Amino acid sequence: MLSDELYAFITKRKHLIWYVKDYRALNEESIVEHTLNYGNWNDVQELIKILGMEKVARIFRKQMITGRQRGNYYPETAHYFALYFNKHVKMA
Repeated sequence: MLSDELYAFITKRKHLIWYVKDYRALNEESIVEHTLNYGNWNDVQELIKILGMEKVARIFRKQMITGRQRGNYYPETAHYFALYFNKHVKMA
């Protein structure tokens, strides 16, 4: 279940997940993936403000090691955010 803050975030950005009718049915992983792939820098920063840098990095890293299950990032996006999170969040 999404927090009210995350729900408000995604409903204001319908262009990120245009094919979904029920935004409450989304999970954090899907919102992180779509925001990093399709959002602008302000979207990413707002998401980080809501979830925290460590949580967004943890979700991203988990998606990258699980293969195509939720790791549907553009190669450029995956490369950029791997570097970004490696610089800003220590590996656990």
